[in-house]
Amino acid sequence: MDDSTLDQLEAALAAAPGNVALLTVLLGACLERGEHARGLNLLPAGFEQWPDASALKLAAAQLLLADGQALKALPLIDGNDPAARLLKARILAALERFKEAQVEYRAAVDANPALEDMALWRRLNVSVVDFPGAEGRPRLRVISNDDTDQSEVVRLLVPENETLTFDDIGGLDELKKTIHKKIILPYQKPGLFQRFRKKVGGGVLLYGPPGCGKTMLARATAGECKATFFNVAIADVLDMYIGESERKLHALFEQARAQAPAVMFFDEVEALGGKRANTRESTSSKLVSQFLSEMDGFTHDNHGVLILAATNVPWSVDSAFRRPGRFDRVLFVPPPDRPARESMLKSMMKGRPMADDIDFAFLAKNTSGFSGADLSELVETAADEAIEASIESGAEQSICDRHFKQALKEVRATTLEWLTTARNYARYANEGNQYDEVLAFLDKHGKGR
Repeated sequence: MDDSTLDQLEAALAAAPGNVALLTVLLGACLERGEHARGLNLLPAGFEQWPDASALKLAAAQLLLADGQALKALPLIDGNDPAARLLKARILAALERFKEAQVEYRAAVDANPALEDMALWRRLNVSVVDFPGAEGRPRLRVISNDDTDQSEVVRLLVPENETLTFDDIGGLDELKKTIHKKIILPYQKPGLFQRFRKKVGGGVLLYGPPGCGKTMLARATAGECKATFFNVAIADVLDMYIGESERKLHALFEQARAQAPAVMFFDEVEALGGKRANTRESTSSKLVSQFLSEMDGFTHDNHGVLILAATNVPWSVDSAFRRPGRFDRVLFVPPPDRPARESMLKSMMKGRPMADDIDFAFLAKNTSGFSGADLSELVETAADEAIEASIESGAEQSICDRHFKQALKEVRATTLEWLTTARNYARYANEGNQYDEVLAFLDKHGKGR
């Protein structure tokens, strides 16, 4: 507000000193301009007793707080309005009454999450400790943030292992049935399989486009088997010194054998088991040979150890892994179909503020080729739209159909490039019919997936 307008409004207030709305506007303008004393001089005596003047008292309290008069501002805050409770939290913080301020802050944010202020929250979570100084030295006041307690440190250093099951994964029904029959049942009924001299364990290679749930499927398989899950990272194996990579890989297999039943999962397995014909380094060939030896070597007993691996480029994995006894089961993990996409979107929206007008069937129809990761990005983008609208309006806005329509314009399927490459391998390099599942998927879902 410019000077001329402010002066005119002050003149109007002088002519009508009881105009509460006009006085409230003037106080807000003074607060915005940083002219705290000018605004406070406009307040008439006894305004605290005026009825139906909550907005005026709120503006006056903001001016008093900004002017360093928090103690005078506190009695002006009344009621359970979220904005008023947030201001009360600021006033209490200025008075160093942090516990009371935390209560008011939580109540305000619970009622209206758009009011969240992390700077204020961090200020409310500090502890002040006075250390008496030694003789001749001043006292020390130490202020520390209490957010990270001992339990938080433990959580960061030792992440909680979440157990997944097939119920946590949307879609992939046929694949889950296949895994249940060929992989999980031997763990659930070991006596029956021993009767037929079938070993529990073996190797399964999952392949498909990025983001379609290969890692989640591996974790869910371990959860269904009630087995210990070892997620083997590439960095856990590869080493710059000759022979160290093979030694680390052997140690990992030994640990899994000692804790059987166990599931070992190798993500991006082509980094450890790539085609030996494509590398000029003897060290890479030795690592592949060690991997093959660990899977079915003469001196090793992998009974009760299931070896799961995932890759986006199955054509880069050494062919020796595919023979029976190693990765004898190769399973294609496709992008989710339309019913699966609808189910996954509904699952991803659980626990979020959601309007009733979201057309999940429309979204599923218009996300052909989307992976699970793409669908998650779609939901996150729609949530960003709702958060932005909440900040602009100053009140929480639920995720609605309009936010999803806007997100659809921004998010694109990331599986199409992979499917094009896989189609070429399936048509022109399909030795032993190893990519028939890809061709069947493209034939069935090529249109209107």
